[in-house]
Amino acid sequence: MPTLVEIPFDLDPAALRDKAHVAAESDVVAEFNALVEHVRTVARPKALYREYFVEARGSDTITIGGVKFESHVLRRNLEGVERVFPYVATCGREADGVLSDSSDFVKSFWLDGIKTALLSAAREHLAAHLARHYALGKTATMNPGSGDSTMWPIEQQRQLFALLGDVKGETGVELTESFLMIPNKTVSGIHFPTEVDFRSCQLCHRADCPSRAAPFDQALWASMRHE
Repeated sequence: MPTLVEIPFDLDPAALRDKAHVAAESDVVAEFNALVEHVRTVARPKALYREYFVEARGSDTITIGGVKFESHVLRRNLEGVERVFPYVATCGREADGVLSDSSDFVKSFWLDGIKTALLSAAREHLAAHLARHYALGKTATMNPGSGDSTMWPIEQQRQLFALLGDVKGETGVELTESFLMIPNKTVSGIHFPTEVDFRSCQLCHRADCPSRAAPFDQALWASMRHE
């Protein structure tokens, strides 16, 4: 199964400081920069994906690789799509474990921002790899648990991991009993070709979400509802 482990990344201390609200003249800037450099030396962001073809469609279900997913929105988004790419992308266990004292909340906050940058590098590298190797045009992704809870229930992480095989062995990512992933800066989903722009945030009512990448789209929401 394709696993991407040699993923290039750039950790810009100044940009990361801005996001962490650490001023350049702060008395902790040396500690912050040291943490960035530590992560830079050990980090290995990763991505794992597989290629599948859609096998069957129901009114609110879609079957991929013998695994049935229940999601009206996923079913609608994959209308006319034949080939899909389930995936996991992560900042990596190496970066996740650099702090020996997890009770240091300030450094944990800093590390979260650094790991977010590593996850972004993994996601961008995966998208470029898929576009290059599979001649994909415009693409979109859907992620279990993103958007409103009914869009694609987070509980279906289990089915998604079943499609990917030995996720822990290949990437170090573990799925918990509550369907969250470790490391926390990890994302899973299905990458698919599309003719229209789609982001899960367009179907999410949480106005104060810090990770929002697109505004709520009332017209799209209405079009995706059951008739």
